[in-house]
Amino acid sequence: MSEPPKASPLPTPVLFFDGECGLCHRSVAWFQRHDRRRVFRYAPLQGETYAAMPEPGPTDLSSMVVVDERGLWTESDAVIAGLRAIGGGWALVAGLGRLVPRFLRNGLYRFVARRRLGWFGPADACNLPGEADSLLP
Repeated sequence: MSEPPKASPLPTPVLFFDGECGLCHRSVAWFQRHDRRRVFRYAPLQGETYAAMPEPGPTDLSSMVVVDERGLWTESDAVIAGLRAIGGGWALVAGLGRLVPRFLRNGLYRFVARRRLGWFGPADACNLPGEADSLLP
């Protein structure tokens, strides 16, 4: 069993993503559309905000990272933390996702992550919609 993540020094939940990946940009756009309460901020893993984190996260750009009041989450746990944070029916989906063993969830996550650039192309193929104030450097 893994240790619980450490608490975040950031004031709001932040979803970090690979700023050069088309799938990652599409995922952020999906979260922006479904985050009706506007709880999330978004920042690229290659940006200043991620580099300035007091507790460094993973350096592998193939993982989405969510930092919230409960800690730092990666891979499928980041997706689940993100769904939980936007709430509504998505929190139920997150709860159901937790029932799937982590090794299976992360195995599928890594399978897609390794192929994401070939399947979805680079980030310049799509733009992030939404309010500029939700994007951090």
